Amino acid sequence: MEQYTFNKIEKDSEIPYGLLLLADETTEAIDQYIFKCNIYLLHNGTENIAVMALYKNNDTELEIKNIAVIESYRSKGIGSILMDKAKEIARDNHYEVLSVGTSDTGFQQIRFYEKNGFKKTGIRKDFFLENYPSPIYENGLQMRDMILLAHHITE
Repeated sequence: MEQYTFNKIEKDSEIPYGLLLLADETTEAIDQYIFKCNIYLLHNGTENIAVMALYKNNDTELEIKNIAVIESYRSKGIGSILMDKAKEIARDNHYEVLSVGTSDTGFQQIRFYEKNGFKKTGIRKDFFLENYPSPIYENGLQMRDMILLAHHITE
């Protein structure tokens, strides 16, 4: 059985852009939110295998701004481990809602969030057209809208 460790990185630590770029297109896009987030790393021994950035939207809502797993660890339950950790952090800090946004073309991501108890709550029309300088494609389709999902934290 693999031995994973999970920790929050210190504010003055180096930002793990290599991992964050697995889930976001550019460092410029990441820089729009990352300095206001708490960043968490999941390790297997000394190897960083996953990252999660959480942002406090308000006193009741914590948002997942970035979540990524390196390719060699995908489809092994690592994302669900991160989801459980995010829910635990939200619960321990008395948030009512854990939210996330993903591309309308991210069919696998949407299924993943729904499998982990998230429900669709809205759409940000033209988000990817307005916030990225060049078109971005996923699953052969141009990303346009952001799908918003939320998980309600229960004690």
